Amino acid sequence: MVLPMSRATRAASRLVPEIPLLRRSSKQAAAAEEVAVPAHFVCPISLDLMRDPVTAPTGITYDRESVEGWLARGNARCPVTGRPLRLADLVPNHATRRMIQDWCVANRAAGVERVPTPKVPLGDADAAEAVAAVSRAAARGDAAACGAAAARARALGKESDRNRRCLAAAGAARALAAAFARFAGERVDGAGGAVSSALGEVLAAMTAFFPLDDEARRCIASPASLKSLVSVVSHGGDLAARAAAAIVLRELASSADAHTLDAVVARTPGMCDALVGLVRRPVSAPATKAALVTAYYLAAASDRAAARLAESGAVAALVELLVDADKGTSEKALAALDAVLGAGAGAGLAAARAHALAVPVLVKKMFRVSDMATEFAVSALWRLCRGGDADAAACRAEALRVGAFQKLLLLLQVGCGGVTKDRASELLKTLNGSRASVECIETADFKGLKRPF
Repeated sequence: MVLPMSRATRAASRLVPEIPLLRRSSKQAAAAEEVAVPAHFVCPISLDLMRDPVTAPTGITYDRESVEGWLARGNARCPVTGRPLRLADLVPNHATRRMIQDWCVANRAAGVERVPTPKVPLGDADAAEAVAAVSRAAARGDAAACGAAAARARALGKESDRNRRCLAAAGAARALAAAFARFAGERVDGAGGAVSSALGEVLAAMTAFFPLDDEARRCIASPASLKSLVSVVSHGGDLAARAAAAIVLRELASSADAHTLDAVVARTPGMCDALVGLVRRPVSAPATKAALVTAYYLAAASDRAAARLAESGAVAALVELLVDADKGTSEKALAALDAVLGAGAGAGLAAARAHALAVPVLVKKMFRVSDMATEFAVSALWRLCRGGDADAAACRAEALRVGAFQKLLLLLQVGCGGVTKDRASELLKTLNGSRASVECIETADFKGLKRPF
């Protein structure tokens, strides 16, 4: 066996995608091509050089991350011998690890990097103590200590999947959610204050232990917690804290029932303004996507929330974001836009029909993103073009000018099903009546359009 991976190694890595491969630069990889790796340094699961060797009672030595991943996927037997195997049975093989490190050092000139000494994995007792430290600090109202304990729990969880699972099993998410609720009602003392910093650390740590259980969700869904989340999203001085708050909101919105979204989340003062603000003034890509998902769930569950989002400028923000958005962002933005347009109040429809780019963007995204994006783009365009009023007629004329008729025909020829097929067919019939009076172009060209931004 040689470095880098052989054909067999590459095939095995596709079957076990969770297993990381030995990291080297391209220059180092080229230099190491002729270095033979001793067979007893190779993990039987990943077929790669072991970084943290552990030995099972069966006498077989594996890389820790590989065998723990094997067990986490529901396997309960040794991959080589077929005998029963438990996580607690694995013992660190320090002798093999030192020999691997010595071998790496001896072959450094050939571009082989030394395997670092692994950190000791977290035990159940240590995980319980790390979680308890968060709860104790919150109970006595010590914001600085709570923030430090949350940061430590997050750091431990990031060291390995095993650590994260241990902390999650010890109730990390519940403890962090309760700690956030404890400090949420207190006055936030500025971006650099103890309470503000603690809230940011707790939120950042909480994102490492999703999904939240029912108890944790109840803590986050309390009025005081939601108010603080909105405050952090809108005015948090730390960008990482704002992003973490948006991600926690997404987790809550995606797991809450429609009643909770309508009666609790949507009624939180400033919620819709905060979400639209994140779309207009991005903090990070994950934060923007989290805001889009939250807006979608709110608008889909509550006409009140959809109308409030429209009043906050969501339609213009979403349309302008879609002009140059990537695939993932486009799918989420189209979903949110369609949900806002579907509200009974009609505020979203009025805003979209008045926006010069709304129809061209939807026609452009109809084919260029994904099946999911096509579904939402067709649905949103169908909503805009329905009706007998002048605004709907103007949307139909604009759709014809930017090539919607041809794209819809092609979509039906290529194949689509369900609601998308029905709405595409209805759109074609609706647009067909205006074709004679409108000059069509084949594709949507934004160069000749005046952007309102």
